[in-house]
Amino acid sequence: MSDNLSEVTRREFFRLAAGAGFVLGFHVPVGAARDLPKEGATFAPNAFIRIDGQGEVTLVIPQVEMGQGTYTSLSMILAEELDADWNKVRVEHAPPDEKLYANPMLSIQATGNSNSIRAFWKPLRQAGATTRACLVEAAARSWNVPAAECRTQDSKVIHDGSGRTLDYAELVGRAASVTPPKDAPLKDDSAFRLIGRPIKRLDTPEKTNGKAKFGIDALPPGVKFATLTKSPVLGGAVGSVDHRRAKEIPGVRQVVVLDDVVAVVGDHTWAAKRGLEALDVKWNDGPNGEVSSELIWSRLRSASKREGAVAKQVGDINTAFGKDAAAVVTAEYEMPLLAHACMEPMNCTVHVTPTSAEAWIGTQVLARVRAAVAKAANLPEGQVTVHNHLLGGGFGRRLEPDMAYDAARIAKQVQGPVKVVWSREEDIRHDYY
Repeated sequence: MSDNLSEVTRREFFRLAAGAGFVLGFHVPVGAARDLPKEGATFAPNAFIRIDGQGEVTLVIPQVEMGQGTYTSLSMILAEELDADWNKVRVEHAPPDEKLYANPMLSIQATGNSNSIRAFWKPLRQAGATTRACLVEAAARSWNVPAAECRTQDSKVIHDGSGRTLDYAELVGRAASVTPPKDAPLKDDSAFRLIGRPIKRLDTPEKTNGKAKFGIDALPPGVKFATLTKSPVLGGAVGSVDHRRAKEIPGVRQVVVLDDVVAVVGDHTWAAKRGLEALDVKWNDGPNGEVSSELIWSRLRSASKREGAVAKQVGDINTAFGKDAAAVVTAEYEMPLLAHACMEPMNCTVHVTPTSAEAWIGTQVLARVRAAVAKAANLPEGQVTVHNHLLGGGFGRRLEPDMAYDAARIAKQVQGPVKVVWSREEDIRHDYY
């Protein structure tokens, strides 16, 4: 896969994380005009919060959930400043939109580097506080009292002087006409009702009863199933494919042969898997055919003996290790190449037509996935829709969009949607180490 699918490579991703201090001017974004609700139906003052006429509070979470609790923790931040009734809170995945949902510490829409709380602590508090201020102002105007005399709690605006209350649901239409303040005051830590409490995770019930939907669970109507094999050598290509035995397998519908990928499409995963095993694929290894683990390690060991870059310097190392040192202990430590080995194997479901593409996936980089699918389908990004799901593990592996790119290339050759699932062997062999 070409590295030009995105302006930010994985290496640059972590470089940005390390130097995150230069990213300035993050602001609470305003939802696009096409997303604005009809008057009175929903109050959506920014890209993170929607309140409907029944009082349901929808929080659009910019970071993805892969087991680390992000949907609950970031929802707590928003709901805390909003003073929302936690029992009326629901969560949605943010769509691919780097203008609205970019991680302020990374400048791209990505979940990684263990920074979700650090990155969104202040922006989400500001979003909640601004929304709350609009609701308070709307209630104050309806009562003809100063907003400073009002307070909020559990999705209600309360005026203690008169004993009057208004639910957020009743204020939806009026709050939409209030100009959001630029610097709404944030709560003092002592006033927190949610943050700091042992709140039950929002995703636990559906993960317990089996209703939770991961990328691999996507089943659009008419979907076919595929699995693939790629060149075992980086940069290798398909030499020849004998698919006669594969096509005799019941349920096998199609064999897709690309430059560096061979896939079998079937009525179900078992047919696709058996069909792939029946293929006779010969590869042209290319210039990296002689590369081995021994060669990689010898080069790494040789490189480690050269002078390295100094990331931080404290004290005088030459004096500490000089002739006056009491003792010098020398040791070499090596970390093997480790696959991420996510519990949920790599997968992506894609439907490509001449004018559009649609993808279902669980990913840490939603906007990069959309770019990858658009590139593979040869379509503008505006004609690509990506549905994000819960992730069955990420660990950085799903910071790459390669699985979406390969799936879209295969789907372009198939009539209708196709779910591409990597075998464990292919997943491990082609991981990003």
